[in-house]
Amino acid sequence: MPDTYLPAPAAAIRAPISATERIPVRFDGDGAGLGPLSWGQLSMWQDIVRQRSWLPIGGWAPLEPGTTVEDVADDLRWAMRRYPTFRTRLRFDGDGTPLQSVAAWGTIGLDVFDAPDGADPAAFTAAVDAHYRALPYDFVEEWPVRMGVVRAGGSPAYLSTVTCHLVTDGFGGLLMLREVAARGSASGEPGPTTGTQPLEQARWQASPDGRKQADKALRHWDKMLRQLPPAASLVPREGPRWHRGEFTSAALYTATHAVSVVADIDTSQVLMTCLALAVAEEGRPAIIRPMVDNRFRRGLGDVVAMVAQHGICVADVAGLDFDEAMRRTGIAAMLAYKWAYHDPSAVAALAGTLDVDLHLDLDAGVWLNDRRTISRQMFPGDKPTAGQVRAAAPGGFRWTVAQDDPYDPLNIDVDDAPGVFTLTWFTDTWRTPPARVEALARSIEALAVQQALTALEKETA
Repeated sequence: MPDTYLPAPAAAIRAPISATERIPVRFDGDGAGLGPLSWGQLSMWQDIVRQRSWLPIGGWAPLEPGTTVEDVADDLRWAMRRYPTFRTRLRFDGDGTPLQSVAAWGTIGLDVFDAPDGADPAAFTAAVDAHYRALPYDFVEEWPVRMGVVRAGGSPAYLSTVTCHLVTDGFGGLLMLREVAARGSASGEPGPTTGTQPLEQARWQASPDGRKQADKALRHWDKMLRQLPPAASLVPREGPRWHRGEFTSAALYTATHAVSVVADIDTSQVLMTCLALAVAEEGRPAIIRPMVDNRFRRGLGDVVAMVAQHGICVADVAGLDFDEAMRRTGIAAMLAYKWAYHDPSAVAALAGTLDVDLHLDLDAGVWLNDRRTISRQMFPGDKPTAGQVRAAAPGGFRWTVAQDDPYDPLNIDVDDAPGVFTLTWFTDTWRTPPARVEALARSIEALAVQQALTALEKETA
């Protein structure tokens, strides 16, 4: 699954997307069986159902010069053998409950495309990638991996790989990329897999220890959900209901770096505090639903599977100064991370009961997915000066997509590149209109910059 490569304009390709050939790749592997979905898989399945999408992930990238189609087929065969999630399809029992079915063997097709004469091979590959994502996906019959080699002038030049999000979360995808790359390095083949695979995860989750974890997590969710505000009326708007926008900011990156270093605080906690203060209302706590990487759990650290789940964080920060807000947000976030490893079916049943009894706004809050790779642990480079914080360019906001298929009600994906943060916002405009989203983005940036300058000035006083 290559990292997404900056796409060329796929709209420039007017020819139909059709593979020149499909090469059968036979594979076998360990860990076959049929069983319930793991909690991570079930959380993702709930998202798939709600968003009416198979949630394709992956991307495209150039191939190393000299790579042959046979090399790619060998990598695909190796990955199908090594990762049981690549061999996992769904089955449904009599009441429609999904089950995971891991195959012991099978055949998958590797598509080979030839870029048309005169076409930009990169643009054509972007169109292949978009084609893979747009095709309907059969959860029962299809393997959850679509892979295509694009040849330019007869030689393999690019690779597109798209998988269903049930296969893995982002960190699992990065692990897989590293292991595939290691095959061709001096270190040779990666060692045997050691992570707990989803069928094993599901067995533990049904065990007494697993049910104990689920029960404790459910008590946390019950306490948090009861603090949600009352259900409010939606305000319909003309046009597509769900919008996607991007806020790219050097100022937010630089200010967060400064606050993190001065306060010796985790960078994610700084961002969550800025978000909590931006969304908090007088008399009501901020509700944040962070995507939690459950890989700190035993057996999940190096598994290529969907183990991340959303937690729920309730931080009462309205009217507080930044330092106290950061302390309270940190405590609330730790509880959210601890109990994000939960049984989604039990939480959904609890939410349904609370909805009947208390008429709460069960969609309240902000879903937060911190996907940074450069600055997640610590920022590269020296601590910014006050002058650098002031000089960093403020963010620019642009709306990119409007659609009728739903997202989460209000979601932020956080990514980084050298010197900048990109906050990708998804909003149900009937709940949170575009102007409010833009205002929230700028408020987060302003809070970070103000706190960075305050902290730096105190440090030098």
